[in-house]
Amino acid sequence: MQDPKSPRIGCVKYLNARPLIRGWPGTIDFDHPSALCQRLSRGELDVALVSSFEFLRNPIYWIVDGVAIASDGPVYSVFAASVPGTALGEVEMDPASQTGVTMLRDLMSERNQVFTEHEMPADNLSALGNDRARLLIGDQAIRFREKFGPSYAYWDLGDAWRGATGLPFVYALWLIRPEVSNAKAIANSLRALCEDNLAHLNDIIAAEKEFDHAFCTFYYRDCLRFGFGEREKEGLSLFQKLCVKHGLLPEGKIDLRIV
Repeated sequence: MQDPKSPRIGCVKYLNARPLIRGWPGTIDFDHPSALCQRLSRGELDVALVSSFEFLRNPIYWIVDGVAIASDGPVYSVFAASVPGTALGEVEMDPASQTGVTMLRDLMSERNQVFTEHEMPADNLSALGNDRARLLIGDQAIRFREKFGPSYAYWDLGDAWRGATGLPFVYALWLIRPEVSNAKAIANSLRALCEDNLAHLNDIIAAEKEFDHAFCTFYYRDCLRFGFGEREKEGLSLFQKLCVKHGLLPEGKIDLRIV
């Protein structure tokens, strides 16, 4: 195995991850969430910022305590877009997101709403058909809203989760493979990096080249949460219980392996 002092680390290539990874001294593999989950599972990465559902699906990993991508209300960048006044009966799913897709299934099941899933078109920024909704996450979701604005209705899943449960929702976590020998040292480094970046969040916003700085301020400060404390852990535990309830995960209690 690669020297644990230089872990093979992967990270989602989205705006929401910048405060968790900026300044990392080593090499970083950036990829889509689903691809990172696969690579971490195969042992091609030692550490990755990936879908929280990946841990619930395969709870072998260490979770870096204190750090997450979460929301405690509207998240802005995880939503189902639809033509105003239409029901979410036919939904095109973003294959990049295990967590977003599973979250939508849970929320719809809790509302006793039945829907049909469809594959997302290759151009996920294309207009919607009158009979279709589309689940979007991350930067693609932000760009969709930038492009279409109020032309569509946006069912914000972070807002829906908070309204249904009263708890935050955890979208992504730092997961470390169980055979990595110095998981504690890596976790400490990732926590310190996050703490420093959040203390200098204005510098991260000023350095942003893809998105408007005023939007970044709103997104980072009003929409996202970067902690993984007791309420976030309660939210993750409830997510697991609802997935079991709706047949999306097998029965059984999952212990959080915190480092």
